[in-house]
Amino acid sequence: MFTGIVEEAGTVVVLERLEDRIRLVVEARVCGEAVELGDSIAVNGCCLTVVGLTGPVGARRVGFDLLEETWNRTSLRLLKPGMVVNLERALAVGDRIGGHFVTGHVDATGCILRWEASGNDHLLEIQLTAETLRYVVFKGSISVDGMSLTVAGVTDETVRIWIIPHTLEVTSLRERKVGDWVNIEVDMLGKYVERFTASWASRGEGGDDAAGKARS
Repeated sequence: MFTGIVEEAGTVVVLERLEDRIRLVVEARVCGEAVELGDSIAVNGCCLTVVGLTGPVGARRVGFDLLEETWNRTSLRLLKPGMVVNLERALAVGDRIGGHFVTGHVDATGCILRWEASGNDHLLEIQLTAETLRYVVFKGSISVDGMSLTVAGVTDETVRIWIIPHTLEVTSLRERKVGDWVNIEVDMLGKYVERFTASWASRGEGGDDAAGKARS
């Protein structure tokens, strides 16, 4: 579990497909500390397991093995050595939750349609499918490449988000441009509500009665 508060922007060192796995290695100053093999780190919003640690503290190289599912469904496959990625270590008991609950399980990828300065801030507009947008609400939370952000507007095809200077400075957004793809995780609360309401609706249609008659 994560909060969507990025701890640092690490640098991709290696991304290669080996014979039996896909290896990603990231250099991390902050997230390389107090981390052990088997721990979880969110990389651009994807929950990955640490499988390798090399180098000195302050410039640790953290290795991950990517599943084919992760490769196919996220924007990690578009990374190249030298690019920066958002990093966040897993939430510890007692930590402050500055953003919202983020699982690190990417729901979809979205394409940046608009990315422009407006005064001191920036406006980010991302195109999403209707299936993803159904869980996005005005003033709600959304995870974009692992960043917990507040929804400033929703259309039939896009979500709009205002980015403050601090977020631009400390995250991978400083490298993003129109046409880039980003990882999206919607607030899981909406998915649970949908599941529960669908369950209750089916009971109202006689699901429980039918099951009771079958048992009798």
